Amino acid sequence: MGNEQIPPTSRCDALRELLTGRPVSLYAASVLRIGYGFLYLGFLLREFPHRDEIWGPGSPWTPALARQLFGQTGWNSFLTLSDDRAWLELCYAAAVVTSTLFMLGWRTRITSVLFALVVTSFHARAIFMTDGGDNLILLMSLYLVLTACGRRWSLDARRVRVKAARAGGEPRKPVKGGPLVQELRGARHTLTTVVHNCGMFLIAAQVCFLYGSAGLYKVQGASWGSGTALHYVLHLELFRPWPALSQLVDEHTTLVAVAGYMTVLLQVAFPFVLFGRLKYPVLVMLLGMHLGIAVLMGLPLFSSAMIIADAAFLPDRFYVFLPHLYRRLARRVRPMPQGAVGAVPAQAGPGAPGSPTRPAERKDAERKDAASEPAGDHSAAR
Repeated sequence: MGNEQIPPTSRCDALRELLTGRPVSLYAASVLRIGYGFLYLGFLLREFPHRDEIWGPGSPWTPALARQLFGQTGWNSFLTLSDDRAWLELCYAAAVVTSTLFMLGWRTRITSVLFALVVTSFHARAIFMTDGGDNLILLMSLYLVLTACGRRWSLDARRVRVKAARAGGEPRKPVKGGPLVQELRGARHTLTTVVHNCGMFLIAAQVCFLYGSAGLYKVQGASWGSGTALHYVLHLELFRPWPALSQLVDEHTTLVAVAGYMTVLLQVAFPFVLFGRLKYPVLVMLLGMHLGIAVLMGLPLFSSAMIIADAAFLPDRFYVFLPHLYRRLARRVRPMPQGAVGAVPAQAGPGAPGSPTRPAERKDAERKDAASEPAGDHSAAR
């Protein structure tokens, strides 16, 4: 029985169910939408003072040169439609608004297309100023067009919930249309599910290919094999935003060598650990690696893009658990109101004002008080 093989028909049915049964990783797609929308919005705001030198008519790479290059490469950009400074300002404002709406998840089917158009146009206009982080954001913006990234944690999802809550108390309306309309609606739902799942699989495959190719490329280098690659990286003037910190880290030669070997191992092994629990510690170590790159090499955009891409491999149950974890931690760290010493209020004693006492107890208390008073007090009382 252990040698029984799964029939090909069962495998095809399982694959068809995986693609068409339900949309996968809806929370992960929303995290990618929020992450890349926020990242590109921050990028645009950071470069706002230098927008003319990078993308405008004041750039050394003039619009005429960009259009000449587009004729050879096939790229295009709406920034080169006019050489007027006012056109740049209008395009820049539209890019900021589009990134904000995409991050918030407002009309995501439309804003995802506009966001991909914005990223592509700005990327193509200043092609010689881009790096690996810009390339990854460009690819992810194109893949997210295929996904239903607005069904969770978005204004679209909130609008659907409000509409459903309002319709909850109303009598259910009969569904309009005949069998053909119902069949078309079912086909639309299936098509949306298939396209979303294919988009998420493309994102996962892209990240796996990125890590795998980077790891295999490092294996070919002698410096990575000898464990000295990070030592030379820490001494590159172009990637030393904190020279003192780089020098401090480089003094621990053993740790630097171990970090180099672990980098190669994690990148090569990443595509092979995705279907088990080993991926969680691997993702944590990759998070530490990207944070180190952001701080030591001064590449925050690239590191942030990679961290967001890694979030695609976390299951939906992880993101569903996050709000519960937040509320649990909030209850623990919530400060106690002032004046509340304990959970149970202090109870009034027999002699306390306003405490209920029986007549016999009141007489005994009066006799004790009279016996304890001095003689002068008794005469004065009389």
